[in-house]
Amino acid sequence: MTVRPDKSVVVRAPLRASLGDIRDFVSRRAQWIAKVWRAFDSRLPVPSQDYDSGATFLFQGRGYALTLERGAAESVVLSGDSLVVAAPDDLDALNIRRLIDSWYRDQALNIFREREIECHRKMGAEGLPLPPIVIRLMKSRWGSYSYRSGRITLNLNLIKASPACLDYVIIHELCHMKLRHHGPGFWRFVERYVPNHAELRRQLNSFG
Repeated sequence: MTVRPDKSVVVRAPLRASLGDIRDFVSRRAQWIAKVWRAFDSRLPVPSQDYDSGATFLFQGRGYALTLERGAAESVVLSGDSLVVAAPDDLDALNIRRLIDSWYRDQALNIFREREIECHRKMGAEGLPLPPIVIRLMKSRWGSYSYRSGRITLNLNLIKASPACLDYVIIHELCHMKLRHHGPGFWRFVERYVPNHAELRRQLNSFG
């Protein structure tokens, strides 16, 4: 069961489950749903991203001020506390966004795989295979694990969150390779490797 930011509730159930079983399942979790709704209500609105010089861009939990430069070639680099975007001509918002989005994805391809390998090593005693990673933008989830394909999908926006939050999401999905639910046993399993998972979930919820 997933509660989305628009407060809709999505339930995925086996084909053999009856409508009555699904309703009972949702009814038993009514208090939890209400709690998530209250958390959404308490969030500050997330402002739209500004692409003017000086705008703040997040990367691995830190904010960097956008600096725009004319350059011989297109490039995006971190320099101190700045995210420096250079281009020979077009420095309009659309081109800046394209360059930064591409940079985010390139960074994610390297960092997500590196962190998955480390998290997998940390869970070595579980005897899990190392699954392939898919990176894409996701509107209502930070990650997912497909039992059909054996792949982990990670939200591209995790590149903006802290490394601890990224590791938590990866371990969460690795744990799903053994347990297909979010019951108490699942959270005990996660806690074995991420003792502060509740705090990291709160950080992700406030992140957006």
